[in-house]
Amino acid sequence: MTALTLSTAGASTLRADALVVGVAKGAKGPVLAPGAEAVDKAFDGKLATVLDALGAAGAEGEVTKLPAPDGLKVPVVVAVGLGSAPKKNEAYDAEALRRAAGSAARALTGTKKAGFALPVESAEDAGAIAEGALLGAYAFTAYQGGEDKLAPKGKKNGNGAKLPLAEVALLGAKPRDKAYKAAAERATALVEEINRARDLINTPPNDLYPESFAAVATAAGKEHGIKVQVLDEKALVKGGFGGLLGVGQGSDHGPRLVKLAYTHPKAEKTLALVGKGITYDSGGISLKPAGHNETMKCDMSGAAAVFAAVVAVARLGLRVNVTGWLALAENMPSGNATRPGDVLRMYSGKTVEVLNTDAEGRLVLADALTRASEENPDAIVDVATLTGAMVLALGNRTFGIMANDDAFRTSIHEIAEEVGEASWPMPLPADLRKGMDSPTADIANMGERMGGGLVAGLFLQEFVGEGITWAHLDIAGPAFHEGAPYGYTPKGGTGSAVRTLVGLAERTAAGDLG
Repeated sequence: MTALTLSTAGASTLRADALVVGVAKGAKGPVLAPGAEAVDKAFDGKLATVLDALGAAGAEGEVTKLPAPDGLKVPVVVAVGLGSAPKKNEAYDAEALRRAAGSAARALTGTKKAGFALPVESAEDAGAIAEGALLGAYAFTAYQGGEDKLAPKGKKNGNGAKLPLAEVALLGAKPRDKAYKAAAERATALVEEINRARDLINTPPNDLYPESFAAVATAAGKEHGIKVQVLDEKALVKGGFGGLLGVGQGSDHGPRLVKLAYTHPKAEKTLALVGKGITYDSGGISLKPAGHNETMKCDMSGAAAVFAAVVAVARLGLRVNVTGWLALAENMPSGNATRPGDVLRMYSGKTVEVLNTDAEGRLVLADALTRASEENPDAIVDVATLTGAMVLALGNRTFGIMANDDAFRTSIHEIAEEVGEASWPMPLPADLRKGMDSPTADIANMGERMGGGLVAGLFLQEFVGEGITWAHLDIAGPAFHEGAPYGYTPKGGTGSAVRTLVGLAERTAAGDLG
Protein backbone atom coordinates (compact mmCIF):
# COMPACT_ATOMS: atom_id res chain seq x y z
CA MET A 1 0.00 0.00 0.00
CA THR A 2 0.98 3.63 -0.43
CA ALA A 3 3.37 4.77 2.31
CA LEU A 4 2.40 7.63 4.63
CA THR A 5 4.82 10.02 6.36
CA LEU A 6 4.29 13.11 8.50
CA SER A 7 6.80 15.47 6.94
CA THR A 8 8.73 18.12 8.84
CA ALA A 9 9.51 19.93 5.57
CA GLY A 10 7.72 23.07 4.47
CA ALA A 11 5.93 23.38 1.13
CA SER A 12 8.82 25.36 -0.33
CA THR A 13 11.54 22.95 0.82
CA LEU A 14 9.91 19.54 0.27
CA ARG A 15 11.61 17.41 -2.34
CA ALA A 16 8.99 15.35 -4.13
CA ASP A 17 7.48 14.74 -7.55
CA ALA A 18 4.39 16.86 -6.88
CA LEU A 19 2.85 19.15 -4.26
CA VAL A 20 -0.90 19.19 -3.59
CA VAL A 21 -2.67 22.34 -2.39
CA GLY A 22 -6.34 23.07 -1.80
CA VAL A 23 -8.57 25.56 -3.57
CA ALA A 24 -12.19 26.35 -2.71
CA LYS A 25 -15.14 28.01 -4.41
CA GLY A 26 -15.38 31.63 -3.33
CA ALA A 27 -17.99 34.28 -4.08
CA LYS A 28 -15.80 35.86 -6.78
CA GLY A 29 -13.75 32.91 -7.96
CA PRO A 30 -11.32 30.32 -6.59
CA VAL A 31 -9.94 30.88 -3.08
CA LEU A 32 -6.73 29.31 -1.85
CA ALA A 33 -7.06 27.10 1.23
CA PRO A 34 -4.69 27.23 4.21
CA GLY A 35 -1.51 25.32 3.44
CA ALA A 36 -1.03 26.94 0.04
CA GLU A 37 0.71 30.11 1.31
CA ALA A 38 4.27 29.15 0.33
CA VAL A 39 3.12 27.96 -3.08
CA ASP A 40 1.19 31.17 -3.67
CA LYS A 41 4.30 33.13 -2.74
CA ALA A 42 6.27 31.23 -5.37
CA PHE A 43 3.61 32.31 -7.88
CA ASP A 44 4.15 35.94 -6.78
CA GLY A 45 0.80 35.89 -5.01
CA LYS A 46 -1.08 35.12 -8.22
CA LEU A 47 -1.86 31.39 -7.87
CA ALA A 48 -5.62 31.99 -7.52
CA THR A 49 -5.55 34.27 -10.57
CA VAL A 50 -3.70 31.68 -12.62
CA LEU A 51 -6.14 28.96 -11.58
CA ASP A 52 -9.09 31.19 -12.45
CA ALA A 53 -7.59 31.86 -15.88
CA LEU A 54 -7.29 28.11 -16.42
CA GLY A 55 -10.97 27.62 -15.60
CA ALA A 56 -10.51 26.16 -12.13
CA ALA A 57 -13.31 27.08 -9.75
CA GLY A 58 -12.47 25.06 -6.64
CA ALA A 59 -15.37 22.65 -7.17
CA GLU A 60 -15.25 19.38 -5.25
CA GLY A 61 -12.95 16.87 -6.92
CA GLU A 62 -11.63 19.32 -9.51
CA VAL A 63 -7.91 18.77 -10.22
CA THR A 64 -5.63 21.26 -11.97
CA LYS A 65 -1.93 20.55 -12.61
CA LEU A 66 0.57 23.40 -13.00
CA PRO A 67 4.31 23.48 -13.67
CA ALA A 68 5.98 24.64 -10.47
CA PRO A 69 7.76 28.02 -10.54
CA ASP A 70 11.17 28.83 -9.11
CA GLY A 71 11.14 28.77 -5.34
CA LEU A 72 9.71 25.25 -5.07
CA LYS A 73 11.65 22.00 -5.15
CA VAL A 74 8.87 20.05 -6.89
CA PRO A 75 8.24 20.02 -10.64
CA VAL A 76 4.44 20.00 -10.44
CA VAL A 77 1.79 21.73 -8.34
CA VAL A 78 -1.60 20.04 -8.08
CA ALA A 79 -4.54 22.23 -7.05
CA VAL A 80 -7.50 20.17 -5.88
CA GLY A 81 -11.02 21.47 -5.31
CA LEU A 82 -12.49 21.42 -1.80
CA GLY A 83 -15.95 22.68 -2.71
CA SER A 84 -17.49 25.77 -1.16
CA ALA A 85 -15.20 27.75 1.13
CA PRO A 86 -16.27 27.60 4.79
CA LYS A 87 -17.69 30.64 6.54
CA LYS A 88 -15.42 32.89 8.54
CA ASN A 89 -13.98 31.18 11.64
CA GLU A 90 -15.17 27.77 10.41
CA ALA A 91 -12.88 24.91 9.38
CA TYR A 92 -13.06 22.68 6.34
CA ASP A 93 -15.26 19.62 6.79
CA ALA A 94 -13.35 16.36 7.36
CA GLU A 95 -15.15 14.66 4.48
CA ALA A 96 -14.25 17.51 2.11
CA LEU A 97 -10.59 16.98 3.06
CA ARG A 98 -10.90 13.22 2.55
CA ARG A 99 -12.45 13.57 -0.88
CA ALA A 100 -10.01 16.23 -2.04
CA ALA A 101 -7.02 14.15 -0.92
CA GLY A 102 -8.49 11.13 -2.66
CA SER A 103 -9.02 13.01 -5.92
CA ALA A 104 -5.45 14.31 -5.83
CA ALA A 105 -4.02 10.87 -5.09
CA ARG A 106 -5.88 9.36 -8.03
CA ALA A 107 -4.62 12.14 -10.31
CA LEU A 108 -1.06 11.30 -9.25
CA THR A 109 -1.12 7.66 -10.32
CA GLY A 110 2.35 6.72 -11.54
CA THR A 111 4.04 9.22 -9.19
CA LYS A 112 6.59 8.15 -6.60
CA LYS A 113 6.15 10.85 -3.94
CA ALA A 114 3.73 13.71 -3.42
CA GLY A 115 3.42 16.27 -0.65
CA PHE A 116 -0.07 17.14 0.57
CA ALA A 117 -0.35 20.73 1.85
CA LEU A 118 -4.07 20.75 2.53
CA PRO A 119 -5.66 22.58 5.52
CA VAL A 120 -4.58 20.98 8.81
CA GLU A 121 -5.91 22.58 11.98
CA SER A 122 -6.06 19.45 14.13
CA ALA A 123 -5.00 15.82 14.36
CA GLU A 124 -8.48 14.91 13.08
CA ASP A 125 -7.84 16.94 9.91
CA ALA A 126 -4.51 15.17 9.42
CA GLY A 127 -6.23 11.81 9.85
CA ALA A 128 -8.93 12.69 7.31
CA ILE A 129 -6.38 13.79 4.70
CA ALA A 130 -4.32 10.66 5.29
CA GLU A 131 -7.41 8.44 4.93
CA GLY A 132 -8.50 10.14 1.74
CA ALA A 133 -5.08 10.03 0.12
CA LEU A 134 -4.47 6.38 1.00
CA LEU A 135 -7.95 5.35 -0.11
CA GLY A 136 -7.64 7.33 -3.33
CA ALA A 137 -4.31 5.73 -4.18
CA TYR A 138 -5.88 2.25 -4.29
CA ALA A 139 -5.69 0.11 -7.43
CA PHE A 140 -6.53 -3.55 -8.00
CA THR A 141 -3.84 -4.90 -10.31
CA ALA A 142 -3.51 -8.53 -9.24
CA TYR A 143 -4.71 -9.82 -12.61
CA GLN A 144 -2.93 -7.31 -14.85
CA GLY A 145 0.51 -7.22 -16.38
CA GLY A 146 1.30 -10.94 -16.39
CA GLU A 147 3.79 -12.53 -18.76
CA ASP A 148 2.32 -13.26 -22.18
CA LYS A 149 3.98 -16.50 -23.40
CA LEU A 150 2.76 -15.91 -26.95
CA ALA A 151 4.15 -12.38 -27.11
CA PRO A 152 7.76 -11.38 -27.91
CA LYS A 153 10.15 -12.21 -25.09
CA GLY A 154 9.85 -9.86 -22.15
CA LYS A 155 6.62 -8.24 -23.34
CA LYS A 156 3.87 -7.94 -20.71
CA ASN A 157 0.17 -8.27 -21.35
CA GLY A 158 -2.54 -6.42 -19.40
CA ASN A 159 -3.63 -2.85 -19.96
CA GLY A 160 -0.34 -1.20 -19.02
CA ALA A 161 -1.86 0.56 -16.03
CA LYS A 162 0.47 2.75 -13.96
CA LEU A 163 1.12 1.96 -10.33
CA PRO A 164 -0.63 4.03 -7.64
CA LEU A 165 1.05 6.95 -5.90
CA ALA A 166 3.84 5.35 -3.86
CA GLU A 167 4.28 7.81 -0.98
CA VAL A 168 2.16 10.49 0.66
CA ALA A 169 4.05 13.14 2.64
CA LEU A 170 1.58 14.98 4.85
CA LEU A 171 2.60 18.60 5.47
CA GLY A 172 1.32 20.79 8.25
CA ALA A 173 1.01 17.89 10.70
CA LYS A 174 3.13 17.56 13.82
CA PRO A 175 5.28 14.42 13.57
CA ARG A 176 6.31 14.53 17.24
CA ASP A 177 2.82 15.17 18.57
CA LYS A 178 1.18 12.02 20.00
CA ALA A 179 -2.27 12.91 18.67
CA TYR A 180 -0.99 13.43 15.12
CA LYS A 181 1.07 10.24 15.21
CA ALA A 182 -1.95 8.32 16.49
CA ALA A 183 -4.13 9.78 13.72
CA ALA A 184 -1.61 8.71 11.07
CA GLU A 185 -1.28 5.22 12.53
CA ARG A 186 -5.05 4.84 12.72
CA ALA A 187 -5.48 5.98 9.13
CA THR A 188 -2.83 3.54 7.91
CA ALA A 189 -4.29 0.53 9.75
CA LEU A 190 -7.86 1.39 8.80
CA VAL A 191 -7.15 1.97 5.11
CA GLU A 192 -4.99 -1.12 4.79
CA GLU A 193 -7.96 -3.17 5.98
CA ILE A 194 -10.45 -1.30 3.79
CA ASN A 195 -8.18 -1.98 0.83
CA ARG A 196 -7.97 -5.63 1.85
CA ALA A 197 -11.78 -5.72 1.73
CA ARG A 198 -11.70 -4.03 -1.68
CA ASP A 199 -9.23 -6.65 -2.94
CA LEU A 200 -11.49 -9.47 -1.78
CA ILE A 201 -14.55 -7.90 -3.41
CA ASN A 202 -12.68 -7.42 -6.69
CA THR A 203 -11.21 -10.93 -6.75
CA PRO A 204 -12.89 -13.09 -9.44
CA PRO A 205 -15.21 -15.79 -8.09
CA ASN A 206 -13.16 -18.59 -9.63
CA ASP A 207 -10.44 -17.65 -7.13
CA LEU A 208 -12.56 -16.43 -4.21
CA TYR A 209 -15.07 -18.98 -2.92
CA PRO A 210 -16.07 -19.94 0.64
CA GLU A 211 -13.05 -22.16 1.35
CA SER A 212 -10.48 -19.71 -0.02
CA PHE A 213 -12.13 -16.76 1.78
CA ALA A 214 -11.97 -18.76 5.02
CA ALA A 215 -8.27 -19.40 4.39
CA VAL A 216 -7.62 -15.65 4.02
CA ALA A 217 -9.42 -15.02 7.31
CA THR A 218 -7.46 -17.77 9.05
CA ALA A 219 -4.13 -16.34 7.89
CA ALA A 220 -5.09 -12.83 9.02
CA GLY A 221 -6.15 -14.18 12.38
CA LYS A 222 -2.76 -15.74 12.98
CA GLU A 223 -1.04 -12.50 11.99
CA HIS A 224 -3.08 -10.23 14.26
CA GLY A 225 -3.87 -12.39 17.28
CA ILE A 226 -7.50 -13.09 16.34
CA LYS A 227 -8.99 -16.48 17.14
CA VAL A 228 -10.53 -18.02 14.02
CA GLN A 229 -12.92 -20.96 13.84
CA VAL A 230 -14.10 -22.36 10.51
CA LEU A 231 -17.16 -24.59 10.27
CA ASP A 232 -16.99 -26.65 7.08
CA GLU A 233 -19.84 -28.60 5.46
CA LYS A 234 -19.62 -31.52 7.89
CA ALA A 235 -19.73 -29.20 10.89
CA LEU A 236 -22.60 -27.22 9.37
CA VAL A 237 -24.59 -30.44 8.80
CA LYS A 238 -23.87 -31.61 12.34
CA GLY A 239 -24.93 -28.22 13.74
CA GLY A 240 -28.10 -27.98 11.66
CA PHE A 241 -27.24 -24.79 9.75
CA GLY A 242 -30.00 -25.27 7.18
CA GLY A 243 -29.81 -21.76 5.73
CA LEU A 244 -26.13 -21.91 4.83
CA LEU A 245 -26.41 -25.49 3.59
CA GLY A 246 -29.54 -24.78 1.56
CA VAL A 247 -27.97 -21.84 -0.26
CA GLY A 248 -24.64 -23.58 -0.85
CA GLN A 249 -25.83 -27.04 -1.86
CA GLY A 250 -26.04 -26.23 -5.57
CA SER A 251 -22.33 -25.39 -5.82
CA ASP A 252 -19.20 -27.51 -6.02
CA HIS A 253 -17.73 -25.08 -3.47
CA GLY A 254 -19.28 -25.90 -0.11
CA PRO A 255 -20.40 -23.22 2.38
CA ARG A 256 -18.49 -22.10 5.45
CA LEU A 257 -19.28 -20.22 8.65
CA VAL A 258 -16.20 -18.37 9.91
CA LYS A 259 -15.95 -16.92 13.40
CA LEU A 260 -13.28 -14.31 14.19
CA ALA A 261 -12.90 -13.33 17.83
CA TYR A 262 -10.87 -10.35 19.04
CA THR A 263 -10.78 -9.90 22.81
CA HIS A 264 -9.32 -7.19 24.99
CA PRO A 265 -8.46 -7.98 28.64
CA LYS A 266 -10.08 -4.75 29.87
CA ALA A 267 -13.13 -4.78 27.60
CA GLU A 268 -16.52 -4.18 29.18
CA LYS A 269 -18.67 -4.56 26.06
CA THR A 270 -18.94 -7.10 23.24
CA LEU A 271 -20.04 -6.41 19.68
CA ALA A 272 -20.99 -9.13 17.19
CA LEU A 273 -20.66 -8.28 13.50
CA VAL A 274 -22.32 -10.55 10.92
CA GLY A 275 -21.51 -10.37 7.20
CA LYS A 276 -23.25 -11.79 4.15
CA GLY A 277 -20.62 -13.65 2.14
CA ILE A 278 -22.15 -14.92 -1.10
CA THR A 279 -18.93 -15.25 -3.08
CA TYR A 280 -20.94 -15.49 -6.29
CA ASP A 281 -24.68 -15.10 -6.68
CA SER A 282 -26.19 -16.54 -9.85
CA GLY A 283 -29.63 -16.39 -8.25
CA GLY A 284 -29.71 -20.16 -8.03
CA ILE A 285 -32.71 -21.83 -9.69
CA SER A 286 -34.33 -18.36 -9.71
CA LEU A 287 -31.58 -17.40 -12.14
CA LYS A 288 -30.68 -13.76 -12.58
CA PRO A 289 -31.21 -12.40 -16.11
CA ALA A 290 -28.31 -11.35 -18.32
CA GLY A 291 -26.99 -7.97 -17.27
CA HIS A 292 -27.62 -8.62 -13.59
CA ASN A 293 -25.02 -11.28 -12.78
CA GLU A 294 -21.76 -9.93 -14.20
CA THR A 295 -20.82 -8.12 -10.98
CA MET A 296 -22.19 -10.68 -8.53
CA LYS A 297 -18.71 -11.44 -7.23
CA CYS A 298 -19.44 -8.42 -5.01
CA ASP A 299 -22.22 -10.18 -3.10
CA MET A 300 -19.73 -10.99 -0.33
CA SER A 301 -19.08 -7.32 0.40
CA GLY A 302 -20.78 -7.53 3.78
CA ALA A 303 -18.51 -10.37 4.90
CA ALA A 304 -15.49 -8.46 3.55
CA ALA A 305 -16.51 -5.41 5.59
CA VAL A 306 -16.94 -7.44 8.77
CA PHE A 307 -13.63 -9.22 8.25
CA ALA A 308 -11.78 -5.95 7.60
CA ALA A 309 -13.42 -4.25 10.59
CA VAL A 310 -12.46 -7.02 13.04
CA VAL A 311 -8.84 -6.97 11.85
CA ALA A 312 -8.73 -3.16 12.02
CA VAL A 313 -10.10 -3.21 15.57
CA ALA A 314 -7.44 -5.75 16.55
CA ARG A 315 -4.67 -3.67 14.98
CA LEU A 316 -5.89 -0.57 16.81
CA GLY A 317 -6.08 -2.50 20.08
CA LEU A 318 -9.50 -1.12 20.97
CA ARG A 319 -10.86 -1.81 24.44
CA VAL A 320 -13.87 -3.80 23.26
CA ASN A 321 -14.51 -7.45 22.39
CA VAL A 322 -15.53 -7.90 18.76
CA THR A 323 -16.68 -11.13 17.15
CA GLY A 324 -17.07 -11.36 13.39
CA TRP A 325 -19.24 -13.96 11.68
CA LEU A 326 -18.71 -14.57 7.96
CA ALA A 327 -21.64 -16.45 6.40
CA LEU A 328 -20.00 -17.79 3.24
CA ALA A 329 -21.68 -19.64 0.37
CA GLU A 330 -21.82 -19.72 -3.41
CA ASN A 331 -25.34 -19.61 -4.87
CA MET A 332 -25.42 -21.75 -8.01
CA PRO A 333 -28.06 -23.65 -10.03
CA SER A 334 -27.55 -27.40 -10.39
CA GLY A 335 -29.33 -30.67 -9.91
CA ASN A 336 -28.55 -30.38 -6.20
CA ALA A 337 -29.68 -26.77 -5.79
CA THR A 338 -32.50 -25.67 -3.51
CA ARG A 339 -35.75 -25.24 -5.47
CA PRO A 340 -38.44 -22.60 -5.07
CA GLY A 341 -40.96 -24.29 -2.81
CA ASP A 342 -38.40 -26.20 -0.74
CA VAL A 343 -38.51 -25.82 3.04
CA LEU A 344 -35.29 -25.37 5.03
CA ARG A 345 -34.89 -25.96 8.73
CA MET A 346 -32.70 -23.18 10.02
CA TYR A 347 -30.11 -23.29 12.81
CA SER A 348 -32.68 -21.60 15.07
CA GLY A 349 -35.11 -24.47 14.52
CA LYS A 350 -37.53 -22.35 12.49
CA THR A 351 -38.59 -23.56 9.07
CA VAL A 352 -38.42 -21.30 6.00
CA GLU A 353 -40.27 -21.82 2.75
CA VAL A 354 -37.97 -20.70 -0.06
CA LEU A 355 -40.13 -18.88 -2.59
CA ASN A 356 -37.20 -17.35 -4.45
CA THR A 357 -33.66 -18.77 -4.37
CA ASP A 358 -32.30 -15.32 -5.27
CA ALA A 359 -33.37 -14.13 -1.81
CA GLU A 360 -30.50 -16.19 -0.43
CA GLY A 361 -28.55 -13.64 1.59
CA ARG A 362 -31.16 -13.49 4.31
CA LEU A 363 -30.97 -17.29 4.65
CA VAL A 364 -27.24 -17.42 5.39
CA LEU A 365 -27.46 -14.34 7.60
CA ALA A 366 -30.31 -15.89 9.58
CA ASP A 367 -28.15 -18.83 10.63
CA ALA A 368 -25.24 -16.57 11.51
CA LEU A 369 -27.46 -14.16 13.48
CA THR A 370 -28.86 -17.02 15.55
CA ARG A 371 -25.39 -18.38 16.23
CA ALA A 372 -24.07 -14.92 17.16
CA SER A 373 -27.04 -14.40 19.49
CA GLU A 374 -26.12 -17.52 21.46
CA GLU A 375 -23.09 -15.68 22.83
CA ASN A 376 -25.33 -12.87 24.15
CA PRO A 377 -23.33 -9.86 22.89
CA ASP A 378 -24.29 -6.33 23.88
CA ALA A 379 -25.21 -5.60 20.28
CA ILE A 380 -25.26 -7.27 16.86
CA VAL A 381 -24.81 -5.49 13.55
CA ASP A 382 -25.19 -7.34 10.26
CA VAL A 383 -23.93 -5.99 6.95
CA ALA A 384 -25.13 -7.18 3.57
CA THR A 385 -25.60 -6.38 -0.08
CA LEU A 386 -29.12 -7.58 0.52
CA THR A 387 -31.74 -6.01 -1.73
CA GLY A 388 -32.12 -4.17 -5.00
CA ALA A 389 -35.08 -2.47 -3.33
CA MET A 390 -32.69 -0.55 -1.08
CA VAL A 391 -30.83 0.73 -4.14
CA LEU A 392 -34.12 1.90 -5.62
CA ALA A 393 -34.94 3.67 -2.37
CA LEU A 394 -31.59 5.30 -1.58
CA GLY A 395 -29.50 5.19 -4.76
CA ASN A 396 -26.00 3.91 -5.35
CA ARG A 397 -24.11 5.85 -2.68
CA THR A 398 -26.21 5.50 0.47
CA PHE A 399 -26.82 2.47 2.66
CA GLY A 400 -29.92 1.87 4.74
CA ILE A 401 -29.96 1.27 8.49
CA MET A 402 -32.68 -0.75 10.20
CA ALA A 403 -32.73 -1.70 13.88
CA ASN A 404 -34.87 -3.04 16.69
CA ASP A 405 -33.81 -0.07 18.82
CA ASP A 406 -34.30 3.52 17.62
CA ALA A 407 -31.48 4.95 19.72
CA PHE A 408 -29.02 2.37 18.39
CA ARG A 409 -30.09 3.08 14.81
CA THR A 410 -29.58 6.80 15.42
CA SER A 411 -26.12 6.20 16.89
CA ILE A 412 -25.02 4.16 13.88
CA HIS A 413 -26.35 6.84 11.54
CA GLU A 414 -24.41 9.52 13.44
CA ILE A 415 -21.22 7.43 13.33
CA ALA A 416 -21.58 6.80 9.60
CA GLU A 417 -21.98 10.51 8.93
CA GLU A 418 -18.95 11.32 11.11
CA VAL A 419 -16.68 8.92 9.25
CA GLY A 420 -17.91 9.98 5.82
CA GLU A 421 -20.21 7.12 4.83
CA ALA A 422 -23.61 8.17 3.49
CA SER A 423 -26.46 6.34 5.22
CA TRP A 424 -30.10 6.76 6.10
CA PRO A 425 -32.27 5.33 8.90
CA MET A 426 -35.11 3.11 7.66
CA PRO A 427 -38.17 1.72 9.49
CA LEU A 428 -39.28 -1.86 10.12
CA PRO A 429 -43.07 -1.57 9.62
CA ALA A 430 -44.84 -4.37 11.48
CA ASP A 431 -47.59 -4.59 8.85
CA LEU A 432 -45.12 -5.91 6.25
CA ARG A 433 -44.43 -9.02 8.36
CA LYS A 434 -47.73 -10.65 7.41
CA GLY A 435 -46.63 -10.90 3.77
CA MET A 436 -44.07 -13.53 4.80
CA ASP A 437 -46.66 -15.85 6.33
CA SER A 438 -46.39 -19.32 4.80
CA PRO A 439 -49.06 -22.06 4.72
CA THR A 440 -46.27 -24.64 4.82
CA ALA A 441 -43.48 -23.31 7.05
CA ASP A 442 -42.96 -20.90 9.94
CA ILE A 443 -42.03 -18.11 7.55
CA ALA A 444 -41.32 -17.55 3.84
CA ASN A 445 -38.17 -15.89 2.55
CA MET A 446 -40.21 -13.44 0.47
CA GLY A 447 -43.00 -11.00 1.28
CA GLU A 448 -44.54 -7.96 -0.33
CA ARG A 449 -42.63 -6.61 -3.32
CA MET A 450 -43.13 -2.99 -2.32
CA GLY A 451 -40.79 -2.16 0.55
CA GLY A 452 -38.71 -5.22 -0.23
CA GLY A 453 -35.66 -3.88 1.62
CA LEU A 454 -37.73 -3.45 4.77
CA VAL A 455 -39.26 -6.91 4.35
CA ALA A 456 -35.74 -8.38 4.29
CA GLY A 457 -34.94 -6.54 7.52
CA LEU A 458 -38.08 -7.90 9.15
CA PHE A 459 -37.07 -11.43 8.10
CA LEU A 460 -33.64 -11.04 9.71
CA GLN A 461 -35.15 -9.66 12.90
CA GLU A 462 -36.91 -13.01 13.40
CA PHE A 463 -33.51 -14.66 13.97
CA VAL A 464 -32.04 -12.21 16.48
CA GLY A 465 -31.99 -13.40 20.09
CA GLU A 466 -34.61 -11.92 22.39
CA GLY A 467 -33.47 -8.80 24.21
CA ILE A 468 -30.37 -8.27 22.04
CA THR A 469 -29.89 -4.86 20.44
CA TRP A 470 -29.52 -5.34 16.68
CA ALA A 471 -29.03 -3.29 13.52
CA HIS A 472 -28.99 -4.23 9.85
CA LEU A 473 -26.99 -2.31 7.23
CA ASP A 474 -28.10 -2.89 3.63
CA ILE A 475 -25.09 -1.76 1.58
CA ALA A 476 -26.38 -2.99 -1.80
CA GLY A 477 -25.93 0.47 -3.33
CA PRO A 478 -22.48 1.69 -2.25
CA ALA A 479 -20.65 -1.66 -1.91
CA PHE A 480 -19.63 -1.87 -5.59
CA HIS A 481 -19.13 1.19 -7.77
CA GLU A 482 -19.59 0.62 -11.50
CA GLY A 483 -19.11 4.20 -12.68
CA ALA A 484 -16.04 6.41 -13.00
CA PRO A 485 -13.95 6.87 -9.82
CA TYR A 486 -14.61 9.97 -7.73
CA GLY A 487 -12.98 11.37 -4.61
CA TYR A 488 -11.43 8.41 -2.82
CA THR A 489 -13.98 5.95 -4.28
CA PRO A 490 -12.54 3.61 -6.93
CA LYS A 491 -14.28 1.65 -9.62
CA GLY A 492 -15.25 -1.76 -8.23
CA GLY A 493 -15.27 -2.78 -4.57
CA THR A 494 -15.42 0.17 -2.16
CA GLY A 495 -15.11 -1.32 1.33
CA SER A 496 -18.42 0.27 2.33
CA ALA A 497 -19.35 0.08 6.03
CA VAL A 498 -15.85 -0.73 7.33
CA ARG A 499 -15.36 2.79 8.67
CA THR A 500 -18.80 2.77 10.29
CA LEU A 501 -18.16 -0.57 12.01
CA VAL A 502 -14.76 0.57 13.29
CA GLY A 503 -16.31 3.84 14.43
CA LEU A 504 -18.96 1.87 16.32
CA ALA A 505 -16.24 -0.20 18.00
CA GLU A 506 -14.32 2.96 18.94
CA ARG A 507 -17.40 4.61 20.44
CA THR A 508 -18.26 1.41 22.33
CA ALA A 509 -14.69 1.12 23.64
CA ALA A 510 -14.87 4.71 24.87
CA GLY A 511 -18.12 3.98 26.72
CA ASP A 512 -20.08 6.47 24.65
CA LEU A 513 -22.68 4.07 23.27
CA GLY A 514 -24.58 3.38 26.50
